[in-house]
Amino acid sequence: MSVDALYAHLRSGVTHTCYCWVISRRDGVVLGFTDHDASLHFDDVTFAPQNGLSARAIASTTGLSVNNTEAFGVLSDDAIAEADILAGRYDGAAVQVWLVCWDDVTARKTLFRGTLGEITRGASGFEAELHGLTEALNQVQGRSYLKTCSAVLGDRRCRFDLAHASYRLDYVLDAKPDGQVFALAAVENFNAGWFESGQLEVLSGPAAGLRGAIKSDVGAQDRVLTLWAPLNAQLSVGDTIRVTAGCDKRPVTCRE
Repeated sequence: MSVDALYAHLRSGVTHTCYCWVISRRDGVVLGFTDHDASLHFDDVTFAPQNGLSARAIASTTGLSVNNTEAFGVLSDDAIAEADILAGRYDGAAVQVWLVCWDDVTARKTLFRGTLGEITRGASGFEAELHGLTEALNQVQGRSYLKTCSAVLGDRRCRFDLAHASYRLDYVLDAKPDGQVFALAAVENFNAGWFESGQLEVLSGPAAGLRGAIKSDVGAQDRVLTLWAPLNAQLSVGDTIRVTAGCDKRPVTCRE
């Protein structure tokens, strides 16, 4: 990548430049867009000319102040779909914007790098906040010291291995859930309330990759799991979910 080549091109007075965007979702999906009238390709990403994004001016500042702006785009089934926005697949997605010489994509410069913030949808489009890298400096950092454990079961601080079959269950849905309440039949070898405060993850189907925190686990062999918030995506009979045990964060639970 040559910034100097881009600067030399801009000084020529006759420019062939455009903007390129890439959105990298946390589930691994990468989408590229450009306001040029033909596709461009670099960094292993193809930037499509249709259904692109536009943004207000990106103001760069010195020091540690936050560089935020907004992006606008069109909802489309083959690009940014309303269902994916509602499901939260774009929450916290990484965003990068370049100014690119379209007849020599090696001549380009990064104008913005950050994440997607709040997304507001309309009848045919959406508006999304763009947060610069310094946005993280506005977030409270550090650990909380409480009577109960502040770690999350299985995370780096907890260091408990959840891979054992006793602590998670893969289950094929045999009844259509509403996205928040899941009925599991003939579940054996798990204590009552075993999955309360745990996690539910969808492994297959249109909702694959979505996760939810489990609020309650009621029943024994036939049990009902309720999430704190619904998964805003279509779930069907035959989809596979994985439920992982929770922790009540008491010292005695950790010890035993």
